[in-house]
Formats: sequence, structure tokens, C-alpha cells
Amino acid sequence: MAPTRRPSDGLLARVNFPLYAVDMLTSRHILVAGGGGSSKTGVANGFEIYELYHNGSHFCAEEVLRHETGANVVMNFAVRNNGRRGYLCAGQEAHCQMYFVQPRIETEEDGDNKPNPVERPHENGNVRQRGGGGGGAGAAHSGVEFIANGHKPPTTADDLLKQFQRLRFDIQAADVVQTDFLKSSEPLQRVVRISGNGRLMATGGTDGKLRIWSFPQMQLGAELPAHSKEIDDLDFSPDSKYIASISKDSQGLVWDLSTGKLQHKLQWQTPEGSKYLFKRCRYGTVEARKDNYRLFTITNPLGKVGKQRGYLQHWDCASGKLRQAVAIDESLSSLAVRDDGRFVAVGTMFSGSVSMYIAFSLQRVLHIPHAHSMFVTGLQFLPITNEEGPPISSDTEAAVLSISVDNKVCIHSLAQRRTIPVWLAIAFMIVMIFAVFVLCSYIGI
Repeated sequence: MAPTRRPSDGLLARVNFPLYAVDMLTSRHILVAGGGGSSKTGVANGFEIYELYHNGSHFCAEEVLRHETGANVVMNFAVRNNGRRGYLCAGQEAHCQMYFVQPRIETEEDGDNKPNPVERPHENGNVRQRGGGGGGAGAAHSGVEFIANGHKPPTTADDLLKQFQRLRFDIQAADVVQTDFLKSSEPLQRVVRISGNGRLMATGGTDGKLRIWSFPQMQLGAELPAHSKEIDDLDFSPDSKYIASISKDSQGLVWDLSTGKLQHKLQWQTPEGSKYLFKRCRYGTVEARKDNYRLFTITNPLGKVGKQRGYLQHWDCASGKLRQAVAIDESLSSLAVRDDGRFVAVGTMFSGSVSMYIAFSLQRVLHIPHAHSMFVTGLQFLPITNEEGPPISSDTEAAVLSISVDNKVCIHSLAQRRTIPVWLAIAFMIVMIFAVFVLCSYIGI
């Protein structure tokens, strides 16, 4: 049985607006986005950046930057780092707004000029405010208060953060392009993705068309009439040769980017002939090999839910056939795959729960019931590769971030699973060989 964790253990931060998207800006910086929309509710729209670290007993986060986007709520985004500068492509209504994210090392002058933060207590005290900061127009800090929560960190947060160079970020608005053109109602970009090689950007929205753009120029290269209804999710294959698209028309499709033609149509035998809709899709590498990968999807029953369950599915990329599927007791809302392809995580629609699975077997290894009070809007694994800097050192085997419209940013970690030591396995084999030899001698074989 998968271990179960108390949901409050994973709380990192609570912001003052609903959250819709999460990603890693660097190997140790979290970027979350959302907002209350254009209505005059007083709920902000924008981004929050947190620096994540492990203090020896649990994960902690320090607020680095808050960047508000005025009346434009951020429903989806994609990030890409080129070493010197980051690109942030955010879905705002029917448009995709690009931002330049410029990192810089914090100087002593930055620290000397820090204003006193406005205190806003967080639920578990794992988040602390880093005062001051650039961020361009619309940038602001929300302010937090560091409160003990029953944990006794081995050192102070400042001591831990001094062990490495601390980054600050400046965010500047750049180009913007319209990416959805629905005529019967209000157009809306639902998803944006950037290919692994950093050359392409894909967008999908309410008009059902899959658009491929050059990146970072954001010039339209191809427009595919992929679906008859709005697109819910997209994902590039790790080798940037294919892209998967899923939609409310119940279709799951895989496209060849070199030809623009349909490669596979995802089809499966639904339980009792019920109708299911694909909700999310993600590619994952096999043993960190970009030329060998899997495709994962989550599907939900359409209409009357009753005792019908959602499914986590693994598809063969060569044939487009379903290889494995596991049933989950409720509808699913979010999906993530770790950068090395070893683990998969799903979030649920009704209970706000998060679960982690081994990718090749779909065996559940961690379950966090009621991690959020509402549906999980986004999941993101902490990276373990070092393409964008060294990963965070911790005593966990895997850790996944989760967000929700309940305004919470949480982290859920899988403890190192116990295995038999190599010396014990060798000793056991020697004893077994000796026992077999003695037995054979005794019976005269």
C-alpha cells in the first residue's frame, strides 16, 4: 500500500489569488501564476517566484518576487531558460504574452536597501519574505512572516541561503501575439508549450486549432485544424519530433511536426462502453533518454459520474496503442512526469488529493488525501537533472509541487524507499549456494 501523508505537512505558501499554473523557473526557483480575472473583485492577477531549499528536515520556500499583471489573469504559461535570460510565455485571454526574465546575483547593496516587509502570516511558516527587488512595472512583494511550526531547523534560513549565490529576477514585458480566434464566443488560449530543443512553441485554445510558432520569435509556422472543440492540453515529445493534443471533442491525437500530419489517434476500450474525455497529456523519457519515451494521459468519465472512475494511462509511442491503465476512484484534474521519466503524479478533481506512481509499472507509491480543499490545478516535479543548475539536495527520492484555486502551494515528497544492501544480498547468495552444495552432498548428487 502506498504511504499516506498528512496534507498539512506539504504546505509551502498561501498567496492571495487562485493559482492555475506552476513550473520550475530554475532548478531551485518555483514560478506560480493565477489571479481573479478582470472583474473588480480586488483579487490580484500575476506571478509569484519562490526560492526552494531543504533545511535538513523539510522543504522551505522564500518569496523572491511578486509581479502583478493588471487586469490580465494568467491561466497558463511555459518557461524556457537559455542560460543568460529566461523566457516566460503566458496565456492572457486570447493572447500569448512573452516576458523576459532576467536573473541577477543579489548584491550587498540590494540587501542594504531592503524595505521592511509587510507581514502576512502563512499557514505553516515555511515561507519567508525576501525584501526589496526589481521586477519592472507592476512588481510588488506580498510580505510574509516566518513562524515556527514544530520543526527545529538545524540552521537559520539565512545561513542556509548564504551557502549558495542568491538570485533575484527582473521581469519585462516583450512581444504579444493573438493565439486563439474563436468567433462564436470569447476566444481564450488554454495551453502553451515550448519544445525541448527550444525552437518551437505550440498553443491551443477554444477554437480547436493547434498552432505551431517559431520560438522565441513567436511567428506562426503552421495552423492545424486539429479538433472540433477547445483544446485542453498539448505536449511536445522529448525529441521535439511530435506533439500530442487532447480536446473536449474526446479525441487524443499525436502529430508529426515535420509533416503536420496525424501520426496516431489514441483509442481504447472504455469500461462498459461509457464515454470518456482525455483531460491531460504528458511525455516522459525512459531512463532519461530523449529518443526513448512514453506518453501518459488522464481520462475522466463524461456526464453522470456515479461509480465510474478516472484513469491514468500509458501509451506506446511507436504504435499509439494503450499499454497500461490504472483506475482511480474519482475524476482527475492534473498530471506531471519527472524530468528523468521515473515518476508520474496526478491530482484529483473533487477531493484535492495528490498521488505519485512509478512510471514503468504505474504502481502507486505515495498518496496525499485532501492535499487541497479544491481541485488540483497544477503539478510539477522538482528536477533532478542539472541543465539549469544543481538540483536541491534532500533526503527524499522524489518531490512534487501542487497548486490549486484554494491559493495554496504545496510540496509532497516520497521518502527514500528501503532496499536490501548489496553486501547483504551477496551474503545471502553465498549462504544459499553453500546450502545447496551441502544438500547435494548429503543426498549424493
